Amino acid sequence: MNTNDISFERKRPDVYGDAHPKALLRAIQEDGDYLLQLANQHIVTGDQLDQNTMKQLFRLAAKIESNPKRFSSPLQNKILISAFYEPSTRTRLSFESAWHRLGGDIMSITDRSTTGIAKGEALADVAEMFNNYGDCVVLRDNQQSSLYEMMDALRIPIINAGNGLDEHPTQALADLYAIFKWRPELLDASSGAQIKIGVIGVPNKMRTVRSLLKGLSVFAHVVSELVIIHDAASSAELFAPGQREQLSQRGIKVTTSTELNDCLPSLDVVYINAISWEGDTFHTYGDAFHLHAKSPLKADAIILHPLARGEELSTELDHTPHNWYFSQARGAVFLRMALLTCMVERAERVIDVV
Repeated sequence: MNTNDISFERKRPDVYGDAHPKALLRAIQEDGDYLLQLANQHIVTGDQLDQNTMKQLFRLAAKIESNPKRFSSPLQNKILISAFYEPSTRTRLSFESAWHRLGGDIMSITDRSTTGIAKGEALADVAEMFNNYGDCVVLRDNQQSSLYEMMDALRIPIINAGNGLDEHPTQALADLYAIFKWRPELLDASSGAQIKIGVIGVPNKMRTVRSLLKGLSVFAHVVSELVIIHDAASSAELFAPGQREQLSQRGIKVTTSTELNDCLPSLDVVYINAISWEGDTFHTYGDAFHLHAKSPLKADAIILHPLARGEELSTELDHTPHNWYFSQARGAVFLRMALLTCMVERAERVIDVV
């Protein structure tokens, strides 16, 4: 670190590899009907989105990322209620950045103790008030049931930004967006292109992994093999009921391993996560697993991580072509811009824009 040099370079790339979205944009033909349908949905689970809808979201995200200045006003006069009752940096800020970049306004709640909930107010009543104050709600809560308690009372859309151990569907969309930007040809089932993916984590305990696996199952033709890499202590609780069966039924070959370095040389994508929110706190899984400069990674493999990271992902890898986790985080803003625009009935303002 040179403390005498206080300059910085604005044009320096913050990601490695061919991350430019235009190749993905060209790989998908626009069909706005799928985007228009999102105006009548909450976003609750990865199970609700089909392949065509996700592809259109990826295309719109790529279109926005390719030329963000063309999309600075679709959400004018729209208000987002950003309700984060559990700590968050990337998810909260990326949603709020996405909304601001589209020209909307935001009301943000980051502490449950400052709301009527602390006085015992029912979540259904909170939802009724949200109907009067905003046009969309993004909710993160450490209680799995909170989302569902609010949904029945809402007349505006709500997005699940993480509900306890359950799911984090927009993170999965951002993960898939990063993968398809990296290899757009994967979207063409007739190409025969496939990748081997290793997920370091516990699908039964990690909402990011749970949602990612649901998303991958929709694009089963992409995956030659899915390897779940875990510590031996998690073997008995690795999968939730029906979780592995869903993957197998959709055609994904699933294997498990407790030996990270034995798996790495054959993996095209390495997805690592160590933190699981459980109740009011978090737990760390897989302390023995670390990715660093000497890890036997395939030469052209990419690493994805939902962040925040700990010791499991060394900063030594930040300046290597394996680093796609920064591109993953950056792309999440554009993915969420695409989703939010559609959910608040403004899709017609971005469809056919070039």
